[in-house]
Amino acid sequence: MTTAKQRRQKNEEELLKVVESIKVVQADMSTPKNVKKLVKETVDRLCREDLSPGIKAASAIQLLEEANQDSNLSMLSRTRIWNALTKLETIKD
Repeated sequence: MTTAKQRRQKNEEELLKVVESIKVVQADMSTPKNVKKLVKETVDRLCREDLSPGIKAASAIQLLEEANQDSNLSMLSRTRIWNALTKLETIKD
């Protein structure tokens, strides 16, 4: 396997980890509806097959940063979003 393929596979694995971690935020009953909507949109974008991992990550970062601004978001959910953002920032094409 070439280095580019290995990197792409590693990025896809990281994206799946991010999806799983933010789905927990979406399932949390204390999460505001507008944040759930943004998280769902983030998951949908991360699962698209027609985009490169870098573009998926950049799009997800934008949405999660917007979700993280909600003042009604619990600290636990906010921390999960920060962790997801940290993982997403390492993904490049």
